[in-house]
Amino acid sequence: MRGWFYILMTALFMTVATAPVMADSAPPLAPGAIHLPMRLVPETATPRAGSTVTLAIAATPDKGWHGYWKNGGDAGLPPEAHWTLPSGVTAGALRYPVPGRLKIAGLMNYVYERPFALLVDLSVPAGLTAGTALPVSVKLDYLVCTDTICVPESQTLSTRLTVGDGAIDPAVRAEFDRWRAALPKPLGGEGVIETKGKTVRIAVPLPAAVGVEDAYFFPDRSGIIDHAADQALARAGDRAILTIPAAAVPTPGPVSGVLSIGEGKGLAFTAKPGVIAGAADTSKGFGAIALAFLGAVLGGLLLNIMPCVFPILSLKALSLARGGGDERHARTEALAYTAGVVLVCVGLGVILLGLRAGGQSAGWAFQLQDPRVIGVLLLLVAGIAFNLAGLFELPTPAFAGRSGAMGSFATGALAAFVATPCSGPFMAGALGAALVLPAAAALAVFAGLGIGIALPFLAIGFIPALRRRLPKPGMWMVRLRHILSVPMFLTALALAWILGQEAGVTGMTLGLAATLLASLGFWWTGLRQHGGKGRAFWPALVMLALAVAIVVTVKPAAAVAKSAADTAFTEAKLDSLRKEGRPVFAYFTADWCLSCKVNEAAAIERSSVRDAFARNKVAVLVGDWTDGDPVLGRFIERHNRAGVPLYLYYAPGAKEPQVLPQVLTPSMLERLGA
Repeated sequence: MRGWFYILMTALFMTVATAPVMADSAPPLAPGAIHLPMRLVPETATPRAGSTVTLAIAATPDKGWHGYWKNGGDAGLPPEAHWTLPSGVTAGALRYPVPGRLKIAGLMNYVYERPFALLVDLSVPAGLTAGTALPVSVKLDYLVCTDTICVPESQTLSTRLTVGDGAIDPAVRAEFDRWRAALPKPLGGEGVIETKGKTVRIAVPLPAAVGVEDAYFFPDRSGIIDHAADQALARAGDRAILTIPAAAVPTPGPVSGVLSIGEGKGLAFTAKPGVIAGAADTSKGFGAIALAFLGAVLGGLLLNIMPCVFPILSLKALSLARGGGDERHARTEALAYTAGVVLVCVGLGVILLGLRAGGQSAGWAFQLQDPRVIGVLLLLVAGIAFNLAGLFELPTPAFAGRSGAMGSFATGALAAFVATPCSGPFMAGALGAALVLPAAAALAVFAGLGIGIALPFLAIGFIPALRRRLPKPGMWMVRLRHILSVPMFLTALALAWILGQEAGVTGMTLGLAATLLASLGFWWTGLRQHGGKGRAFWPALVMLALAVAIVVTVKPAAAVAKSAADTAFTEAKLDSLRKEGRPVFAYFTADWCLSCKVNEAAAIERSSVRDAFARNKVAVLVGDWTDGDPVLGRFIERHNRAGVPLYLYYAPGAKEPQVLPQVLTPSMLERLGA
């Protein structure tokens, strides 16, 4: 009765709200007509005793009419199912396909305007004899509407099952495969919901590589968000962060729902209340942007004391002092140096934001993910270090005392580029905030980082008192240069280590060999310079070109490719391997499953695990459920899982697989088959 009361009230509300248009556009209503005809379809009419059989409530709305999702939105209501079942048979919850949206008179409705099916699982008790009849009936009370009128309807559907062999007709199986494909895929991880004032933010664990089109969050209950309001989506690494106006009277607590990521595609997840760390609260507007900008300036300022920047700043400042007291000259060099720094920082920011907009997970120093860039940077830093140590002298803007705007601009650009391997206080929060701010505000934050790096030299150029406090040139500057070479050598050592981490021992060896080759060129050039020979820099240029040619051949350490070592899962392949007596590790994954990707990177694709699999002759099968393959879906369901990840180990001769935990460790997998 309670359900019918709400249905009648909603029907009355919709009829009154749309009365001005009803006379012109409402379809004629026949007494007792059904505008959402339904049928009850069992996947098999002969389920086995002790098994589960899936039923579909297949509905086809009349033209111009629509039914409702489990949360109807601002005005709709979901169907109510009242089952009449044989003793011992139980029905699970209705499973709904991804809904659509329909906005009428400012009210958002979550609807189905095309044919759809609700699925429900019936549990058949064990111990029943073959041939036992199982009559099943369900009474459905629901609301069906057009754009102008709503009508409460009721239908009673029935079917007759008989305990048997569980055979499934191929045509019926194809129909159920299509209905299952329309269901949202369960996301392998919990989200976080944070409500502040009139804004709700929901962080969803979603790998950055997953494309999202026209994202929309369908909550399974009202009182969370303003259904009719626009929803903003930001990508922050392997998270999708939705910002949505809150409901007029928001109700606290966890929420479940579906994130629509494209036409008919959705991911089901649950979000628990918490704080969304590492993301800027853009609802604060200018205050959040100003705070991020200030943090970037402070972070850039502190970068100047890092070993990769301090030597360049020190020598540039001393060269300015050595150049004399011309006020205009000092300011010109300071502005040119600042322009070089800021341009590089903003340029890196533009590339970074472009990569993230394309779905890649990238952060500050993103270019260091490419070992070729690390190799070139290693050669550059090594060259600076050997120059500071006095091995050679090249007429570079930073170290030969060359003045002028172009020289200062190049020095600033060099300082900013060399600063990328370094990080300091305030930077993480500021740049993390930049990645979820609007593009213009994000670029302002990156410009703030450049201003912070340039600030000391800018102050020296514009404040004569600071320049006067700088020591006068003398032999001590030579010793200082030699001392400043030490942090640059340490930076080169750190880069070599990073190269080894990304490209392995072979890549690091190539990088060090290229550095040695370039160093020989620097040494040869130094000898020619000390001997007063012309074109002394040619050996360094030739050797440096050869060194660069070597480092650009360095590739990332080969990850174990699934296609090379693994086989796509099929039940036929699984049966074949088991008949051979091979142990089998089968895992089921999806591109949109963050926990799947974490397990693959942290455990499955580790070289130690692959070596153990090879020693123990463990065959690996991979089931990719990214597109919701219904065949894989049925196999996953048979193992009492609603989605991925699923990890199974079949020991030789075992009747049933060992279901492994959803969090894997390398040691756990290395023991398989041992």
